[in-house]
Amino acid sequence: MKKAAQILKSAENIVVLTGAGISTESGIKDFRSRSGIYTESPEYILSLDYFFEHPKKFYEFAMKNLYHPDALPNDGHKILVKWEKEGRISRIITQNIDALHEKAGSNNVIEFHGTMKTASCVHCGAVYTAEEMKKRMAVSAEYYVCDQCSTSYKEGRYIKPDVVLFGGAGEWFTEEGFESILNTVSQADCLLVLGTSLKVTPFSLFPQARKPGVPLVIVNIGDTPYDNELNTYVIQEPIGQTLHVIDQHLNDENRD
Repeated sequence: MKKAAQILKSAENIVVLTGAGISTESGIKDFRSRSGIYTESPEYILSLDYFFEHPKKFYEFAMKNLYHPDALPNDGHKILVKWEKEGRISRIITQNIDALHEKAGSNNVIEFHGTMKTASCVHCGAVYTAEEMKKRMAVSAEYYVCDQCSTSYKEGRYIKPDVVLFGGAGEWFTEEGFESILNTVSQADCLLVLGTSLKVTPFSLFPQARKPGVPLVIVNIGDTPYDNELNTYVIQEPIGQTLHVIDQHLNDENRD
């Protein structure tokens, strides 16, 4: 952790990649572990096909397991905010859809997989908040059908949560989006990875865009494919606790 603090202290443009591991410390279950939320394949439940075939079941599952309005940012999120304010962090790129980075106060966040905070009509693009959708679920049988849309084709008026589903795409799943992210990573002088196994593409490919010699600091309980690469420093400890200790080292060095 002291070595990680030395690396972060000397860096001027840190890019952070985060995954489910930083959210589990806020009480949000992860996706794929044995204690995760899926009883069926996530590729099936969180697919466009499943959404259009079973919109009610999809929403019941999503609102129960993916929407966490009462979850609060933990120490890991808060320290990232502190480091952003100090000018250490330039961008956070997250796989998470819980918006906890923004709730904590981080400003420069790319939500690679979208967000559960809103949902949009697949035809007209009308936007509904998650709270609006919960209210619609309580009063309407076809709450998932947009009532602002002109098309008569009912499936074309479905309101889909603004998350990236299997078989679908999102704001960053475009040539321009990928190019922007890869360019961001390539400009970093340190890459900090928090709470992701880096085993699911395309997110797992992003560290490959860093320039040769740029240090990679990984804080994750499990292994990643990058653990044994050159200039890689691995800490298999809880994220909040780890970042707190690193921040203390940074503060000690600043006083020195």
